[in-house]
Amino acid sequence: MNQKYTKRTFLLEIFGIVLGLIFLIPFYFVLINSVKSFSEILIDAAALPQEILFANYAKVWEIIQFPRAFWNSLLITVFSNIGIVVISSMAAWKMVRTPGKFSKILFILIVSAMVIPFQTVMIPLMKLGGTLGLINSIPGIVIMYFGFGVPLSLFLYHGFVKTVPLEIEEAARIDGCSQFGVFWRIVFPLLKPITVTVIILNTLWIWNDYLLPLLVLQSAELRTIPLATSSFFAQYTKQWDMGLAALVLGISPVIIFFLFLQRHIIKGIAAGSVK
Repeated sequence: MNQKYTKRTFLLEIFGIVLGLIFLIPFYFVLINSVKSFSEILIDAAALPQEILFANYAKVWEIIQFPRAFWNSLLITVFSNIGIVVISSMAAWKMVRTPGKFSKILFILIVSAMVIPFQTVMIPLMKLGGTLGLINSIPGIVIMYFGFGVPLSLFLYHGFVKTVPLEIEEAARIDGCSQFGVFWRIVFPLLKPITVTVIILNTLWIWNDYLLPLLVLQSAELRTIPLATSSFFAQYTKQWDMGLAALVLGISPVIIFFLFLQRHIIKGIAAGSVK
């Protein structure tokens, strides 16, 4: 029995390693070709570079004005996350603590927005954004991310809030704590696992998003990293050496962020769905 189990475990581990290597192949091509010349990429994209050209990164840094693009992406990602976390956590807590038909219907309506493709609301969103003055501004796109990010975050928070004992909140109210204080002093600190999960998932999405910033941020000064990187891939010319170096610069911060906090994803989702 133990031998069969060990053999099966060994085969699963081998399969997992092989599968992981397959998923790493695109990263290999991006990383290797980011330090090649354009001609060398065209000759053999899979080969190791004959000469490592770190100058590609220096050129990209200046051409796309990477610090400014990085700052724009950081502002949008941070403030979008703050708003999504605050709105979703408070709404989920209120819906769970005030059960009834209205809360159930409201929860279903908000969560059902996840199945609506962005392309179906793209034109009405731009018209409404133009009317409200949200186009070509960082606060405007942050507000739009609130709307697109709340449904999934609310769904995750809703399941996790149910694990918070109601007796803790009742004891806080007896001690004179207000409803606002109960949430921020008692409930919200207990939501840390799912909050980290929500932040990670939304960061990966917002940081790498291309379509919404393309539609909203029309000024060159407001370009995010994906928009700045796309300038190397025009209709008739594709600067692969510069573009791939820009991709490495763009994905490096979010990969580091993900690796640092990825253990919280499974922990938070499992706690919110199982408990």
